[in-house]
Amino acid sequence: MIIELRDAAMTYQSPDGEVEALRGVSFGMEEGEFCSIVGPSGCGKSTLLGAIAGLEQLDRGSVLVDGQLVAGPSARIGLMPQRDQLFEWRSIWGNVTLGLTVQGRNTPERRERVRELLARYDLADFAHRRPSQLSGGMRQRCALIRTLATEPRILLLDEPFSALDYQTRLNVSSDIYRIIREQGKTALLVTHDISEAISMSDRVIVLSRRPAAVKAVFDMGPLRALPPLERRDSPAFAGCFNRIWKELDLYE
Repeated sequence: MIIELRDAAMTYQSPDGEVEALRGVSFGMEEGEFCSIVGPSGCGKSTLLGAIAGLEQLDRGSVLVDGQLVAGPSARIGLMPQRDQLFEWRSIWGNVTLGLTVQGRNTPERRERVRELLARYDLADFAHRRPSQLSGGMRQRCALIRTLATEPRILLLDEPFSALDYQTRLNVSSDIYRIIREQGKTALLVTHDISEAISMSDRVIVLSRRPAAVKAVFDMGPLRALPPLERRDSPAFAGCFNRIWKELDLYE
């Protein structure tokens, strides 16, 4: 397995005292898989993603990537946050090469790779524009290209479409899915949107209310062969949605 969590547990300090965020979370992902995590609001989904990224330290248990213990941030893992976090004072080119600059890897070969990504995903003509001159969907594609530029093996997506309107969200999620599949990346998406999780994932992992534990894991079965928009039109879609919804226990 490329990602493996073993009894991951975490408690953090808040103004009101200790909060147990994760309790014995265990699951794994194979290389090339696209999985989603869903669960009630505030259950610890983003905390879990932070632990995999090496940004949060577990109290107990472990996170392994390629069989190696995660002890901090790694170039093998790219994180795409809720907001695109593009800097307005930098051009699109300056934004998408920022990760390379920070990592000291802004070489001619890697810059050529970025040019190829911009051209492939219809953004080459906007390389010298500012973020405010792009649509929300284009900004999200830029954010993904910035992440891909550092060539991580794993992409962690923390509700990256939440700021978009519904129609744009459908189109952008389909674009991002296509790009991730074309690039052969392993991806883990955190989302509140069950339909989004079903339409993009090979498997959907359902977390309990805080402290988060794995309640169920659903394989998308025959839906795996379909792209996102076609999945939503499939007769199997409603059945998957209902099974996941029943496991969420939003009103316990």
